[in-house]
Amino acid sequence: MNSPALPIPYRPGFLARRRRAYYFFAVPALVVVGAVIIFPWLFTVWMSVFDWRIGSVAHFVGLENYIKLATNQRFLESIVHTFYFTLLAVILPLILGTAAALIFHREFPFRGVLRGIFTMPMMATPVAVALVWTMMFHPQQGVLNYLLSLVGLPPSLWVYSQTLVIPSLVLVEVWHWTPLVMLIVLGGLAALPTEPYESAKLDGATEWQLFRYITFPLLAPFLIVAAVIRTIDALKAFDTIYVISQGGPGTASETINLYLYLQAFAFYNVGNASAVVVVFFIIILALALVLLHVREKTKWI
Repeated sequence: MNSPALPIPYRPGFLARRRRAYYFFAVPALVVVGAVIIFPWLFTVWMSVFDWRIGSVAHFVGLENYIKLATNQRFLESIVHTFYFTLLAVILPLILGTAAALIFHREFPFRGVLRGIFTMPMMATPVAVALVWTMMFHPQQGVLNYLLSLVGLPPSLWVYSQTLVIPSLVLVEVWHWTPLVMLIVLGGLAALPTEPYESAKLDGATEWQLFRYITFPLLAPFLIVAAVIRTIDALKAFDTIYVISQGGPGTASETINLYLYLQAFAFYNVGNASAVVVVFFIIILALALVLLHVREKTKWI
């Protein structure tokens, strides 16, 4: 009499074959991750403890590169510029994107067409956007000063002013990425339940009260996601700033990314540039942990 067939997981050699299959799929992925991410990062940390300029012999200096960064006024100013730019480039699109989402969530004629037009800026490449805005920012021939003259306002220097250059660059970011925030918030609005609104309206709640006590708390998780995405984009912003201002006038708009670029590819100071990368990574990691903590504390509907 034939013995009953064993289930597949209990057949002889099954576990060994499955283990070999794991290795077959996992090892190539680990090799790629190690070659693309882990090795370059470890090599960057290794270079950061050397005084190494392209074309010269590398000399081990330990933590000297980091100590110099701590007292480097230009680098410290680049950190301030980075956070100033990031703060404005996150808060303003969140406010305007939420307002646009609330508007486009309502029913009105040609809503679909207008929504499509509103999302068009984020489809353009950053360099193309930067070139267009560079012409618009021109003090004499730019269209922005012409528009100011139509309403009786004096012309502005825009990116040619040390005090206005970062807000002007933020204006480009707001125009470019507010549609992305709008789409995220629109998705959140579409997922909101209708029962709380119906009950609140029966109790005589105003539109502001509906938004303050129902819409905004329920949208908070979606706003956190939008804030995380915008923070990542703003921190790594380079092409728009470089094309429009090259970090100027002077160093008024020089962010960490531009300072890093100059150290590595203009001054060929590889050791110092590597130290900047490590410090920037620590800053981003700390900020990411804060944002993830806020996101975990935000309750989802």
